[in-house]
This record gives sequence, C-alpha cells and structure tokens, in this order.
Amino acid sequence: QVQLVESGGGLVQPGGSLRLSCAASGWTLEYYAIGWFRQAPGKEREGVSCISSSDGATSYADSVKGRFTISRDIAKNTVYLQMDSLKPEDTAVYYCAIDTNYYCSGYVSYWGQGIQVTVSS
Repeated sequence: QVQLVESGGGLVQPGGSLRLSCAASGWTLEYYAIGWFRQAPGKEREGVSCISSSDGATSYADSVKGRFTISRDIAKNTVYLQMDSLKPEDTAVYYCAIDTNYYCSGYVSYWGQGIQVTVSS
C-alpha cells in the first residue's frame, strides 16, 4: 500500500524559510516522478514543483522559481521542498503526490494527506 506522509509545515514570518518532507512507503522514488502541489483557501490546487525519477530533472511554478528547491534522497525514499523567502501568498495546504509517469506529467496517482503552511507576521 502506497503512503505519502508530509511533515515540516507550520507558521513562519514573511521572508522566513521552511523545509517540507515527504516520506514514501510502498513505493520507490526510482520509478515515478514526484511533485508538490498546494491549495490556498478559495483557490484551485496548483502544481508547485516536481522532480523526475529518471534523471532528477526539476520544474517549478513561476511563482516560486528562485525561492523553492525540490530535492530527493533515494536511500531514504524521501522528497523535500526547501522554501525560502516565503511570502503571505505562499500560505496554503501543501501536498506531495506521485506522478503517473517517470517524468513530470502533472497527472497524479497518489496524494499525501497535506500539510498546512502559513506565512504571516
């Protein structure tokens, strides 16, 4: 059974940093891409970042480029999202998700339960 468990969320002031982790079980990072999505109140869920399984290629939404960094530790079967220079508009529930392909297609087969990130002074 595939499980994705996010951790590392919380409350941070504008300009601060957080690192989200997504620990996977029942599945390995070597076979499918994995990404981070977020959903703010009253808004649709949007893709934030993704890392492919084959070559570790990464992609980012324009709104987070230069501020967020996705990475993975295959030995720990864990994906990370380092979030720097956080803004109030980054406030959302963040989800990690397994792609249906080895590359970042944006189609998801499994979702994590989500974790709250709040950026506020």
